[in-house]
Amino acid sequence: MTTAKSRASSNYLADTHTGLPIPHGPAFDTPEEERRYRKQRLAAALRLFGKYGFDEGISGHVSVRDPENFDHFWANPFGVSFNQVKVGDLVCVDADGKVVHGDHAINPSAFVIHSKIHELRPDVTAAAHAHTEHSRALGALGQLLEPLDQESAAFYDDQVLYEDYEGPSVTIEQGTDIANKLGDKRAILLRYHGLITVGNSLEEAMHRFFTFDGCSRVQLLAASAGTPKVMSREQALAAKDGFGDSQLASFSFQLRYDEITSEQPDLLEE
Repeated sequence: MTTAKSRASSNYLADTHTGLPIPHGPAFDTPEEERRYRKQRLAAALRLFGKYGFDEGISGHVSVRDPENFDHFWANPFGVSFNQVKVGDLVCVDADGKVVHGDHAINPSAFVIHSKIHELRPDVTAAAHAHTEHSRALGALGQLLEPLDQESAAFYDDQVLYEDYEGPSVTIEQGTDIANKLGDKRAILLRYHGLITVGNSLEEAMHRFFTFDGCSRVQLLAASAGTPKVMSREQALAAKDGFGDSQLASFSFQLRYDEITSEQPDLLEE
C-alpha cells in the first residue's frame, strides 16, 4: 500500500503559487490514517511550543479538527507539559466538551475558545494559542503587526486586535466573542491574553504562530532602536502574495516537524 508519507515526498509541484518546488500534500486512504497523521503533527507542535519557550504553566493549547467527526477536535491534555506530550496523551472532545478519546481532561479555556472557532470557521482545521512574551508585549501596547518586512506582511489586513477582557476565558460566551471577533482573519492578538492563529491545516496554523511571534519581536526591537519605515500598501500586498501563501506555510512547518521528531522521537509514541 502506498503510504501518505511516500505520496507526500514523491512528487514536487512545479506550478505552485510561489514558484517554489513544494511537495504535494499527503493523500490518505482512510480516516484513521489521516487521524494518525494529524495527531503526530499535533504532538510535534506541542513539543515545539515547549522547545521554543512558549509554555506558561497550564496555559496554551493547540487543536486540530478530527478528519471524520467534524464537530470533534484533538488537543493537548490538561496538566501535561508541552515538553512531555506524546501522541498517546492527546485528547479528543466533542461539541459539548466531553472527552471521547484520551485519559486526561482538557483545559476549559481550550474548549471554549477552540470549540467556537471550529464551529464558526468551517474552513479552519487547526488553531494555536499561547501566551508568548513577544505577543503579550505587543498586545500590551495595543498594536498589531506592521508590514516592516516580508514575514510580517503575511498578516497584512489579515489580523485583528481583541481588546475585551473579563478574566480567563472559561465561559462559552467568551469563546464565542473571540471567535466572532476573529472573523475571517488568520490571527487574533488578545490584549492581556496572548495570541491565536488559525489555518486550514495544523501545519499552516503553527507556521503562522511562529511567524507572528517572531515578527512581534522584530517590531518591538525596531521600535526600541528608532522609527521603523513600513512598507507601502503595494509593497505589503506584493510580499503577502508570497509569504502569505498557504502551501509555503505548511511546508515551512514540515521542516520544524522533521527537526523535532529527529530530536525527540518519543513524542510519536501512542
